[in-house]
Amino acid sequence: MTEVQLTSLEAATPADVALPLSRRAQGLRIDELNVVVEAGQAALVWFSLLVVFGSQHAVSQAALLAITLATAVWLVALRSTLAPGRLVLGRAVSSSVGTVTGLVVVAAVNSSPVGLNASFPLLLGLALAVFGSTVVWGSVADRTLAAKRRVLLVGTESVGELLTEELRTSRTPRFDVVGAVPGSEELAEIVEAQRPDFVVLTDEATYGQALERLLDARSDVRVAGLENFFEYAFGRVPVDQISPAWFMSLLHPRQRMYTRLAKRTFDIVFALTALVLAAPLMGVLALLTKTSRGPVLYRQTRMGEDGRPFTILKFRTMRCDAERDGAAFAGHDDPRATRVGRSVRRTHLDELPQLWNVLKGDMSIVGPRPERPEFIEMIEATVPFWSRRLLVKPGITGWAQVRCGYAADCEAMETKLSYDLWYLRNRSLLVDLAVCVMTVFSVLGRPART
Repeated sequence: MTEVQLTSLEAATPADVALPLSRRAQGLRIDELNVVVEAGQAALVWFSLLVVFGSQHAVSQAALLAITLATAVWLVALRSTLAPGRLVLGRAVSSSVGTVTGLVVVAAVNSSPVGLNASFPLLLGLALAVFGSTVVWGSVADRTLAAKRRVLLVGTESVGELLTEELRTSRTPRFDVVGAVPGSEELAEIVEAQRPDFVVLTDEATYGQALERLLDARSDVRVAGLENFFEYAFGRVPVDQISPAWFMSLLHPRQRMYTRLAKRTFDIVFALTALVLAAPLMGVLALLTKTSRGPVLYRQTRMGEDGRPFTILKFRTMRCDAERDGAAFAGHDDPRATRVGRSVRRTHLDELPQLWNVLKGDMSIVGPRPERPEFIEMIEATVPFWSRRLLVKPGITGWAQVRCGYAADCEAMETKLSYDLWYLRNRSLLVDLAVCVMTVFSVLGRPART
């Protein structure tokens, strides 16, 4: 991302901002580009289904209709399943979950008059074609069609600089900060002249005045508060910029509810399936753990939902005397780890016994990682709102785990909390599935994270 020098908030005028912003590329706006991208994806998905289906069946008029309907199902699934966090989850993850969701629907109507009447291997082949074409087209679109969204900051200069730095260092830069201004009387003229895609209000004290002037501008610009923009763009909540009132959004009547029944059903089905599939591997890990002196399983007290303590289970990966000097945060390549334990920790396989914790109801598959009681007082004294992560059950994996590295101090704990709060507000069955997919990618492609 190109670095942007912020216009002074104290003396900004429409002319000041216009000079660096007037070099706007001529072409389609973001919404129009999105239509082009969606149309291209629809055509490619339809063509890929036609090719794969036609490789095994004659393409009749009825088959063309079934292929078109299947294309529509997959496109709806790809577009709608991950609406709360499509931007931050990434293309591969959102495509994976959308493809699987669409496959379930297509398979359900497969034998109906409007179905494909395809064999199971062919259905899997069609799903792979959808996933592959979506990822390929998305990559091409990102490089040739996608335009960065233009962001205008309104409000406090120090907060604006914080957001600018966050955008500059983002792993997937999709935004350009085009300037920063106070909530001045010229705001409507600045927006009308520069037509940014987003206006981010960084100062709650001037929300009212700024909104009045933006309404006067009668522009199609989208407006967001700082914490809402962080959620949308980065998948986290800026802990040091929110107030207790932010948590009211969790109780809002329009807040999507992820019911305990749906969450518990997902946990039980996933845990039972994983235990059956992983049973041979867990036997091998138990034998390997036994090569070092000590028990196979390690039991430790952690804090669960509503602050209730429970005993977590793990394959032992450290020496038996690892905490002879007291409790300490675990770190990457921790010297206390055994030879076998170091490899097991790197792949997260030491967490497999926690599937039993899930069946018992102490944990979920996805949620904030449970913390040790020994560290809680220190963390709560340093990290605001930390205890709010206890509003939900802790998880074997979680949004913070797939986005952060080791948390070896309170500063890292605050960063992880910012992701936990995003999950707290956006949790759903589909987000849980996405986190599980990201966990697999993380285990296969990156070092362990706790």
